[in-house]
Amino acid sequence: MTSHVKNTLVTTAAIAGALAATTLFNTTTVKADTTSSAPVTTTTSATKDTAIASAQAKVNSASAAVVSAQAAYGSASTAAFDAAAKTAAASASAAATSAATSSAVANAQAAADSAATAKSTADANLAKAQSTAAATSRAKSMTSAAVVSAQSAVASASAKASDADSAVASAEAGQTVTANLMKSDDPTQASAAQQYFATKTAIVKLLPSGQVQITIPLTSGLKFLKEVSYNGVDATFTKTGDDSANITFTADPATSYTLAMTMDITSVMPFMHEKALLAVDTTIFNGLLAAKSDADAALTSAQAALSTAETNAASAAQVASNAASAATAAATVASDAAVVATSAATNLTSAQAANSTAQAALTSAQVAQAAADATLATAKANLDSANAALTSAQAELKSAQNIVVVTPASSAASSASSTASSAGSAASSATNSAASAATATSNVASSALTTTVTSAVVATPATTKKATSSTPASSTTAKTLPQTGNENQSALVALGLAILTLGIYPMMKRKHA
Repeated sequence: MTSHVKNTLVTTAAIAGALAATTLFNTTTVKADTTSSAPVTTTTSATKDTAIASAQAKVNSASAAVVSAQAAYGSASTAAFDAAAKTAAASASAAATSAATSSAVANAQAAADSAATAKSTADANLAKAQSTAAATSRAKSMTSAAVVSAQSAVASASAKASDADSAVASAEAGQTVTANLMKSDDPTQASAAQQYFATKTAIVKLLPSGQVQITIPLTSGLKFLKEVSYNGVDATFTKTGDDSANITFTADPATSYTLAMTMDITSVMPFMHEKALLAVDTTIFNGLLAAKSDADAALTSAQAALSTAETNAASAAQVASNAASAATAAATVASDAAVVATSAATNLTSAQAANSTAQAALTSAQVAQAAADATLATAKANLDSANAALTSAQAELKSAQNIVVVTPASSAASSASSTASSAGSAASSATNSAASAATATSNVASSALTTTVTSAVVATPATTKKATSSTPASSTTAKTLPQTGNENQSALVALGLAILTLGIYPMMKRKHA
């Protein structure tokens, strides 16, 4: 059981004792020898009863108000303690969250900045890699076009070389051309030896040296034709039959050749010598070897250019491939950097949000505590006001009880009335004492409750139990008892004081403990 609940019970017991004592004293007549410091008013018994009843009603109402205010104050104290505990918890949570999130925010901010820098660098590298890839791709296209052009040039040179080779090969294989032996001194007249060269043709072959080999078919008269020479060099005779042969000599390409011939025609004249003009055009072979050489050289050059173009194209293709791979890698890095930057930004936002949430919770708890403190202050003010009203009502009741009643009767009646008034005053005094004790107990309980609530904000909450209001019995007109009943009066007084003590003692013991 908490301390302020015990104080409330003590207060209730004190009020109960006071009310019991008041009831006893209101029904008992004692000697009116008690002096009072309150002002004494003389009036009739009815007027005094009315005043006492009115004052007693005010005391009852004020007592109930005090109990209600004490209950409200206890509830407000508990609410204020709970609010303070929540504020302390929210403050601790906010402090812990702030300590944790401050580091998290700083780390997240650093990570976000680093990720943003990395992303920027990756984007720049990607742009550079893409530019390089585009340039190398263009170079690759150009070298590929150069290869195509070189291939075309090689094809053309190869065709020309082939044509030149074919022409040379044909010339080297030999061609049959028209040939006539004419008189050297009269090219319009046939030579005497013409009759032995019946085919009137010659076989011309191109030699690798650029000269030509001329072969004249001798169809007959081999026995008569003894010698044939050109420029002092004997021709070669190759027999093709008993009286036939091929006569061959070598010369530079020309349109005609002067041959020295010796014939032995005994029937006519022995050893006839003559110069015959061989009309044969071998200039058709002029330039074939040069053309072939040029074509071969052109082909070689074209092939070299093609090789260079292919090498350049292969190099450009490799560079372009490497650049494309670098661009792809840079794109991957840039994409990863973007993901990291986004994640870092999200983490930063989350850390900031956590910190904001904790601060908002603290602010809300502080607002709730302020409201609870305001409610507690209001309850305290109401309790103070109720206690003041109770004190005022008690004072009014005491004044009403001190009124002296005077009636027009005999002196014996006056004496009895005086005795009854004295007993009423004693009862009123006892009642006032009990009420004062109850008020003091209530004030002590209020003070103890205030102390408990004030300390509970720091320590543990107090559970307030609503005090039960005990309404004092209304004062009644004192009844006159026989003057010889002092023993009974004393017993009743002792009983009332004992009940009052039972209410006050636990409170005093609690106070001094």
